[in-house]
Amino acid sequence: MNNILGMLGLAKRAGLLSSGAFGCEEAIKSGQAKLVIYAQDASDNTKKTINNSCSYYKVPCIEFSDMESLGRYSGGGDKAVVTVNDEKFAAAIMQKIEMVYGKDR
Repeated sequence: MNNILGMLGLAKRAGLLSSGAFGCEEAIKSGQAKLVIYAQDASDNTKKTINNSCSYYKVPCIEFSDMESLGRYSGGGDKAVVTVNDEKFAAAIMQKIEMVYGKDR
């Protein structure tokens, strides 16, 4: 799991990550988001809103990790949701998640 979260940290340092509900909504709506990751302990309302946006804008969306870990690797503070705004980073993260957790994740 740390390897996957480490990739989020790299994306953050490269300026290819949006975080927080508002920033992620903007990235999804503008077409920047290539992958959305929301925390397992995010509120039901946040999960519903993000899933609806991802479905409408056809952006892959997964539930992964917890708010504390997402925040630690994406710039500090608890984060319920982050977006990866680069195709290659998004594909690499998905590949790692599928290797560790399986394709049905």
